[in-house]
Order: sequence, then C-alpha cells, then structure tokens
Amino acid sequence: MKKILYIAILSATGLFAQNKENNPNPGYWQQHADYKMEVIMDVKTYRYTGKQQLVYTNNSPDTLRRVFYHLYPNAFQPGSEMDARLKTIADPDKRMVKSFKNGNTTVTESRISTLKPEETGYLKISNFKQEGAAAQNTVAGTVLEVTLAKPILPGASTTFSLDFEGQVPLQVRRSGRNSDEGVALSMTQWYPKMAEYDFEGWHADPYIGREFHGVWGDFDVKITIDKDYTIGGTGYLQNKNEIGKGYEDKGVEVKYPKKAKTLTWHFVAPMVHDFAWGADKDYAHDMVMGPNNTELHFFYKKDAKYAENWKKLQPKTVELLEYFNTHIGTYPYKQYSVVQGGDGGMEYAMCTLITGDRGYGSLVGVTAHEFAHSWFQHLLATNESKHEWMDEGFTSYISDLAMEAVLPSKEENVNPFAGAYSNYFYMVAGGKEQPLTTHADRYDQNMLYGISAYSKGEIFLAQLGYVIGEENLAKTIKRFYSDYKFSHPTPNDFIRTAERVSGAHLDWYLTDWAQTTNTIDYSIQSVKEEGSATKITLQRIGRMPMPIDIIVAYEDGTQESFYIPLEMMRYEKPNPYPRLNRTVLKDWNWAHTTYEFTINKPKSAIKVMAIDATELMADVNKENNLYTP
Repeated sequence: MKKILYIAILSATGLFAQNKENNPNPGYWQQHADYKMEVIMDVKTYRYTGKQQLVYTNNSPDTLRRVFYHLYPNAFQPGSEMDARLKTIADPDKRMVKSFKNGNTTVTESRISTLKPEETGYLKISNFKQEGAAAQNTVAGTVLEVTLAKPILPGASTTFSLDFEGQVPLQVRRSGRNSDEGVALSMTQWYPKMAEYDFEGWHADPYIGREFHGVWGDFDVKITIDKDYTIGGTGYLQNKNEIGKGYEDKGVEVKYPKKAKTLTWHFVAPMVHDFAWGADKDYAHDMVMGPNNTELHFFYKKDAKYAENWKKLQPKTVELLEYFNTHIGTYPYKQYSVVQGGDGGMEYAMCTLITGDRGYGSLVGVTAHEFAHSWFQHLLATNESKHEWMDEGFTSYISDLAMEAVLPSKEENVNPFAGAYSNYFYMVAGGKEQPLTTHADRYDQNMLYGISAYSKGEIFLAQLGYVIGEENLAKTIKRFYSDYKFSHPTPNDFIRTAERVSGAHLDWYLTDWAQTTNTIDYSIQSVKEEGSATKITLQRIGRMPMPIDIIVAYEDGTQESFYIPLEMMRYEKPNPYPRLNRTVLKDWNWAHTTYEFTINKPKSAIKVMAIDATELMADVNKENNLYTP
C-alpha cells in the first residue's frame, strides 16, 4: 500500500508527467499508453496466455484511424525477416547462427531456421476490441495492423482490449528460454506493444535485427507462475508479503497458501516505455540501498561460480548510480534490477538482463553500460532505430568514464575512449563506412553497425569536448537530460543544447560527423625559418573542418600552445592547457585548405610540435600531425 501511495504522489507532483513544460521545443507533444496485463505462464510448455487493456491517449494534432502493435516474438520463426537477414548479411551475429563442416566447407546457418514448432516464438492476438467494439486487425510478421472501430481525435483517449497467447522461443537473441547459463525465462519484448507515433508519423518497424522505440505509460502487470520461480525485472512489486522470495517487508509475515502451486506477482511501473522480466527457480536475490533510497536488486543463479563476483558487483552498482546521478542527472525511479538472463547485455525499463558467467571486471563493465542506458534510452529515449548512435554512443561515453571512476586503471594518463577511436580508424581504413543516419537495420555488416553506433557515437561526445571544452561538454550532458528527460529528443536537440551552453555554432559538427562519412585529416605541411622567426604551414586534407590546438615544445624546456578557431563556429574555446601560455590566432575558414602562422622563435629552438596532443580529435592520419626536426 505504501508503494502504491508513493507512486501516486510521484504522478501527482508531475515527476513522471509528460515533459511539455521543460522541453525547449514549442508545441512538443507525445503519445501516452497505459497498460494493464494479467499473464499466466506455463513453465512446462513455455507458453503463456494473457489479457491486456490499454488506454491510449492521442496527444498529437492528427486524427488516427489506424494503430500498430509490435509482436516481437514472431521474429523467432523460420522464414521471418530476422531469419532472412541472418542468411544474407555478411557477418551474422555469432549468437544467432551455428556452423558445421560439410566436407571441406564450413557451413553457417541461422539458428532460427532450424527451430522446431515447439521451439519457435510467437504472439497470437484474439478478441481485439476498441471501447467494446471489434476492430479489424491483421498480422504482418512482427507487426499487428489495426483499423480502428472509430477514429481517435486529437486530445482524445480510447481503450483497447485484447487476449494474447505466446510461446517463449529457445534463447537465440535477447528474449528466450533455457539460456546457455541455464536461466529458464528471459521475458523481453514479450507482450503486444503499442508502436510509437510522433512528429514523424508511425514507427512500426519490423523486428529484424535490433533496437526499439516505445510509448511512455504506466504499467500494471500481474504474472502468475509456478511458486518455485523467482521474478526480477521492471517495476515495483506490490504484494511483497504474499510472494516472499526476499522481497518481503521485515517483521511482516509472508502470507500465501502453503499448498498453492502458483503465485501471482503484481508489479506497477510508472512512466516507462517497456516492461521486461526474468524468472528462474534457482535465482538468488540480494538487495542493497543506493543513493536517494533507490533499491538495487540482484538476481543470479545459485551457483558458487557466480556468487563471489555478483556479491562484489553490488557496492560497485551503488557507486555507478552515484556517478550517473552526478554526471547526468538524478535517476527518478526508486528501483533498479540487475538480472542474470538473456544472451549478453540489454537494457530495459528499471532493469537489465545480462549474462552472469563473466570475470569481475566484465560483470561491472556490462552493468555500467546497461545501467547507463537507463538515462539515455529509458529516460531520454531517442529513436534507437534511426539514431542508434545517440543511445549507444552516449551510453558508451558515460559508462567508460564511470568505469574509470569505480575501477580505475593501474596505468597513468589512460584515455578511456581509446578503444572507440581505434575501432573508428579501423572502420575508416576498411573503406565501407556508412553515415550515422543509416537505419539500425540497414548496415551492410554487423561490424559496421557496432563501430558506428557504439564507437563513432562515443567519439561524437569525446570529440565535442575537444571542440567546445570539457567543462562545456559536461554542462551540455546535464542540461540535455534536464531539458529532455521523458521526451524523445533528436540529434538536433542535443546539438542545440550544446550551442545554448557554449555559445558556439555547431550545426556543421552534427552534419559532418553524423550525416556524412567525411573524415578529419590535418597536417603540419611545412616548418620554415624566416630570419629569427619560423613560419608554419598547416593543411586540411580531410573534408571535415575542425578548430586546431597546437602545442610547441622548445629545446629550452618551455612549452606554449596555439589555438586556431574555426571561422564557422563563431567561437573561442576556453584554454584546455591553463598552465601553458596560449596564443589565439586568426580564424581558419573551410574553403582555404592551407593556413599559415608565425612563431617568434627560430626553427632551431623547436624540439617538437603537435596538432591535438590530447588525441581527442579523430584525425585519421596522426603521422602528419607531428613535427620533429
């Protein structure tokens, strides 16, 4: 009862309200979908049945005559689009294929293509009604297309009801049963989920490879399952003392019939756009308190090989929450669960499912990354399908910094983003890069998607720190979260936030880095002595422009820096080397490919000269960035 009251108070105070007031965009709107579901899971057949009632509010200026639902489990059937993609992409996900020898030839085949009928996934819909009236609907792969019984006018709400029957597939990707680590149920993308409708229209993307986009709403979910099973996932458990399993309030007797074969778990989750859970009869369940009275729950297999690392993980998760609260913004929920399950690591509302058979550093690392997604995917919620680099890249950036804070490297002066830069340079050298505007399902290779979304997306932020200054970048991230949480920001929203914070003009940065495959390449073309002075000529070789930092070290042991502003930025970056004397030179405009300036010392006095000593500028050829006599 206390938790229900608590959630009601949060809703009344507007913490989880639609973010119209703070969002800087005039006329911003978003849809809203409140779910009530009752589900019965048969742990012997891995089939489940359920009823769903969904109250849908049309906050758009448009009259809607159709709606669309995602039926994600249907992807795990032979002949699905996901199956077809595995057969045609050059480098299919290794978790989703199996290889065998046929004579001297190695054959790779989709694991989905060989699923037997009782091993596939499906979600079947029946009895679909709108306000009690039948609504025509058809299934197209992983999408349910519904023609409404009556249109939904702007500002109006309507209630949909339906029955569904699902089957949990063998664990192939993300959702499934009987994982390699023996987790019984990883229940992700498991229910009929309303597709997003926004200023760009419907986002009823088929489930082919990856990434999601969802509508915020309040979830009320009851799950009936064998009493020996423990559930961890999204939401606040409402009936702790009926369930037990380590949830119960201290000093209060657990109340459930001893002869009961099943238990019903009742969860409530306010203002989330997804609902996931894991279940197993051998879960250990620990809970520790984090900052702001946030309960951190841990569910992992009762196995000696997991216990030590999962226990050590718990205080580190507290540190991670503190780090993200400080460097992004306060986590608004009072619960987060780290659940062993799935096939790697994947973020969900108020929880993550991760594989648990890992070394300690890897376990902390995957938790850091998936937990950070709570801010970038589940609170800022950019469209992952269209702007996957914002979610994955920004998450990678902040989680790499967090890892350096909670598990610092033993080496000095470690660049936490070095791996991202190395991956990006590898992709560029391969000559197959696609722009970051590429839809997540449209990359020619999984490798290209991974490097683009995670690494090039991470460099977008790390390099922006080079462009506008680290302090301005830190302020930008916090303001972006403050202004856009519980809305669906776009890349332009982020770059405009950076402009508001710094005062710089940055449209060129978003254009070149995210919308093209233009590269950065600057060189020290020549160093010539002119009397008692030295003339330096720089060259822009790559298409993408940048402001330039140069450090010069002299034979007498002194150093100084030179800064060349980029004319189109209309901006002067704060001195990144406050201990060095800095000379701000005249602006360099893009069309002129060379630039000259003079140092008032002879050439013989120069020991070494370097463009961007921090190596945060993603210059694809660093050999020509350095001058030594």
